[in-house]
Amino acid sequence: MSSAHRHRTALRPGSRARSAAARAWIATLLLVIAAVPAAAEETIILAPEDRADWSPGNLFAFLRPGYNYGERFIRVETVPSGALVDLFYIRSNFQKRYEQAESPVKVLLPQRVQAGPRDAVMIRAFLEGYRQKEVNIKVASNQEKVLLELEPLPNSLVAASHVYFAGRSSLAFLTKEALQVRVQKRGDGFSVILAETARGDEAGATLDQVKSPQIQSVEALQLGEDLLVQVETRKNAGTFDLRSRQAQDPLRDLYVYSVEMVPEDGGVQAVQKARASLAAIQPSEVSGCASRFDRTLRGALDGASLSRALAPKGAFTDPYIRAAMKRLGEVSPEGLIEMSDGTKYNGASSIELAAAMSQPGEAKGFLALLRAFVNRIESPAHREGTLRGIVAPELPAADFQKALGAARAAERSCGGA
Repeated sequence: MSSAHRHRTALRPGSRARSAAARAWIATLLLVIAAVPAAAEETIILAPEDRADWSPGNLFAFLRPGYNYGERFIRVETVPSGALVDLFYIRSNFQKRYEQAESPVKVLLPQRVQAGPRDAVMIRAFLEGYRQKEVNIKVASNQEKVLLELEPLPNSLVAASHVYFAGRSSLAFLTKEALQVRVQKRGDGFSVILAETARGDEAGATLDQVKSPQIQSVEALQLGEDLLVQVETRKNAGTFDLRSRQAQDPLRDLYVYSVEMVPEDGGVQAVQKARASLAAIQPSEVSGCASRFDRTLRGALDGASLSRALAPKGAFTDPYIRAAMKRLGEVSPEGLIEMSDGTKYNGASSIELAAAMSQPGEAKGFLALLRAFVNRIESPAHREGTLRGIVAPELPAADFQKALGAARAAERSCGGA
């Protein structure tokens, strides 16, 4: 077979049709790509209403007509884009005009012949989670583009938690670096200012969901480079003192700053009520169908997070949790606290109780006992939030509600009920 014949065979009508279809598909793809719009550029007029005073330099402006009489503008871009840009027109150290836009933006200025030698534009860019950056540009200069590369803030709020129990509350802030904090008490609550700290999305969402018998609402706002956390207390919260505490989470390499709301009287009545409630817990509340609730809830929660929440850490809840573990031993068969791996500890022994407290998330029946404890001292509206604060303070409310719902369903189905 000749080479010419082989060539004709390679270009049969079916092959030519497929080749044409492929070229058409590529051409369509290129048109689609070309049609994708770039980031929309806003245009802002920053020219003052009046022109600068006459100067000797105006005599020679005609020598460069395009430069002096042409359109004067500056294109401002930021990395990352979408930053909020403050634009100030300054003349002889006085602000003549102010505008605000989002990058990228084209800033229209007066013609150079209408600007004075000291006219300048101050550009300040801000993006949540980044340091502010500021530059000054002379209007008479030939600079037409400004690129501001923003640097991330040195610290960020990785997680936040809220714990309420027996008349006391605690807000904890977990960050990558050591915090510089200011706490200011207000008539309707208090504010916590975290310097040079970015608001993390998950941590911010956790704070937005905070509610308790003492706290009405919490709002986390990024104000420049600082994070402002505003806490509004309930009208019936009573008078309280604020106590701060700093610690470290070595396992996660995080810094922890806590603010506790302590009743002025120390919450004596609440403590007495908690002790009486704990002593009233019966064996049936941690065994039988309650054990299925306990097992299901423990399985739905992250084990490391559960152990971290219940482990001693210097918080006001530590004595309550230790007392609850001791009560678990008292209401358990033979006074023994059984762990998930089958190990048993005598709750009456301080040494063995300490061993159980080193792995509280593994103690069978402990979550059921904590539920019974919370139910006895808190109103129905706040029981779920209080229990979450004790066993899963960093877990979003919706996720804990789902886990708790599964545990309750398992308990209801116990024995075919």
